[in-house]
Amino acid sequence: MKVLSVVGARPQFVKLAPVHQALVARNHEHVIVHTGQHYDRDMSDVFFEDLGIPMPDENLAVGSASHGRQTGAMLELLEAAFQRHNPDWVLVYGDTNSTLAAAIAAVKIHLPLAHLEAGLRSFNRHMPEEHNRVLTDHAADLLLAPTEVARGHLMSEGLGERTIVVGDVMTDVCLKIRDEVNHQAPPMPAQWGDGKYVVSTIHRQENTDDPARLRQILAHLSTTTHEVRLLAHPRLRAKAAQHGIGLEAANVKTFEPLPYPQLVHAVMRSIGVITDSGGLQKEAFLLGVPCITLRTETEWVETVKLGWNTIDAECSRSIDDTFNRPLVRSGSPYGDGHAAEKVVDALSARLK
Repeated sequence: MKVLSVVGARPQFVKLAPVHQALVARNHEHVIVHTGQHYDRDMSDVFFEDLGIPMPDENLAVGSASHGRQTGAMLELLEAAFQRHNPDWVLVYGDTNSTLAAAIAAVKIHLPLAHLEAGLRSFNRHMPEEHNRVLTDHAADLLLAPTEVARGHLMSEGLGERTIVVGDVMTDVCLKIRDEVNHQAPPMPAQWGDGKYVVSTIHRQENTDDPARLRQILAHLSTTTHEVRLLAHPRLRAKAAQHGIGLEAANVKTFEPLPYPQLVHAVMRSIGVITDSGGLQKEAFLLGVPCITLRTETEWVETVKLGWNTIDAECSRSIDDTFNRPLVRSGSPYGDGHAAEKVVDALSARLK
């Protein structure tokens, strides 16, 4: 079986790692195409190195642009790549512009399409990612859902026959890296230091494009008595500079985005996470750390239902109070760390 994976952003590189390992372990051919949606070395190449993924077979080097221009450029280049490799499956991950472009390119030339992390819904139609994931689900031939909640969404949209629950592949990676980090701590940035701290990331356009909104978030980060270590995504730095907003404050220190092992290490030793990332709020849950999500909703509703994730788009909750309340782990909604093997099983079975 020949599988072609399309990735373009750092959460997708994390998801790619266990899938690649599971495919190679069963002697399947795996072609990796990187669209170049995240083109900075710290957001791209270093993830391949840290997670033991071979460098992509093709890098389309599309780079940053408006949604339409970026997706259109990817569509043209991906179609040509698919025709060169002629895979049995095109496998797409998550909800980025790379995901949507690959989905359109595959179905237009009649290649079987599988969507990993299918069925997630925020029900917020202002999010570009919501449109990307819904359109991809309806185009795909095989929907690899991470949870029963995701399966329910797909069934309600008439896609139940194409759906298989495989678990969450990011759980595979997170638990593996957690164990490695516990065995041997990775080197941290020179200024990282010890002490109690909060890990924060902000990158979504609804939180960065409006200067008043960005100022509100940064002011809210300053209200905690703990040091906030803000892992500043390139988008955040660019928008802050454009708005003339300083990112640092008395208790807010900025760092470059961390390679994945360092990120896991940082979260495990923090008192809490404040983010608008989909992946990081789930990773905080898996690592037993409370999270505040700066959005109006989350796709990972299980983290909220189990008490580990607090939705606070209004920045009205006390950070200290939220992180000081007692929490007890119960349930494993994202699988047992073997989702990638189930992905390969599903691809093989459906191909036959």
